[in-house]
Amino acid sequence: MNYPSDLPIDTGTTAWMLVSTGLVLLMVPGLAMFYGGLVRTKNVLGTMMHSFAAMSIIGVLWVVVGYAMAFGPGTGWVGWHWDFFLLRGIEDKLYPITVNGQEMAIPWLVYAMFQGKFAIITPALIAGAFAERVRFKAYCIFIALWSLLVYVPLCHWIWSTDGFLTGKAIDFAGGTVIHISAGVAGLVAALYLGVRRGYPRTAMHPSNLTMTMMGAGLLWVGWFGFNAGSSIASGLQTAQALTVTQAAAASGALAWILIEAIRHRKATSLGMVSGILAGLVAITPAAGDVTVVGSLALGAIASLVCYGAIAMKNRLGYDDSLDVFGIHGAAGIVGALGLTFFLRPREGRPELLTQFWYQLEGVLLSIGYAAVVTIVLVVVVDKLFRFRMTDRDQMAGIDHAVHGEHAYGMLHLN
Repeated sequence: MNYPSDLPIDTGTTAWMLVSTGLVLLMVPGLAMFYGGLVRTKNVLGTMMHSFAAMSIIGVLWVVVGYAMAFGPGTGWVGWHWDFFLLRGIEDKLYPITVNGQEMAIPWLVYAMFQGKFAIITPALIAGAFAERVRFKAYCIFIALWSLLVYVPLCHWIWSTDGFLTGKAIDFAGGTVIHISAGVAGLVAALYLGVRRGYPRTAMHPSNLTMTMMGAGLLWVGWFGFNAGSSIASGLQTAQALTVTQAAAASGALAWILIEAIRHRKATSLGMVSGILAGLVAITPAAGDVTVVGSLALGAIASLVCYGAIAMKNRLGYDDSLDVFGIHGAAGIVGALGLTFFLRPREGRPELLTQFWYQLEGVLLSIGYAAVVTIVLVVVVDKLFRFRMTDRDQMAGIDHAVHGEHAYGMLHLN
């Protein structure tokens, strides 16, 4: 593989990518707080452990083989390059970028580590769908396999240089690769594993909405690195991505508040954070390409669609514990398809219908592939390692039954 050796390092972009990498990693403990506050007291630590386990397991897998499979040259479906194995061939290599028409570079390791944070948070998102009822060992095995067999191929299809959707479907920072795949995987796993003990007869109130709101705040802050960092630059598109990310999150939150005010005559903290996430997820695939007006529209539409998706879940009675599909899956689909109608003018951009077909193709492939592989993995892991906790252990709670700990001094069982 040829590596540029004489390109000047763009220190501004390098500094921004280092910051962005840290911001995206910050989203993982933010997610742990968000999810941890939504479950019952007896499951707080176990739920937070799911996010932190992804930091360690996927963090190792990405360095060993994940990056090589996702970004190595390949057949269009999956890649590989021995230089990327254990990142041993890129420790002193430069990753080429274009800055104002000039060829420059950043250290290749910075790019690999930035992409690795996306790989970490994606399986962590899935955990919310089957929160409060899975065994930790089975979960760890599942996310390791899921990352290599679902996330890595999807990443290669859209973001590598030779993926078969590269240059066609727009997914600036992970609408299809991350949010749709995680949402669909969570839904499939939740349907297979069944409802929590006592659901829906027993009230399952959040243990700490204060912590959930703080987690949402950290996610919002981290999302600037998630989206603006995906420009792999420090220029105009970076500023555009940051601006539309802020606008969509605010629009999503405001829309959810208005929906609740109209339907229930009061706004809730849980509704507000749900709207924030809906807006952030919807703008993720679109952040580098849509107008500010488009970001406001996508945030509001995503909140409306996600509100409806969660209401539908309640009517159908399935137990997507923390609404992973209702937020990430639904808003990801809104963003991936809706961006087509709000794109900035650009020379060489396909016609609207052509671009919409590319987006639809990416969405359908992501849904289909994630669903099929996920159900196979869930069944295999369940048969070999017993994925679901027993009713007795669910009654005791994950913290005590699985980890031998308690998050707080007092424990309430139900």
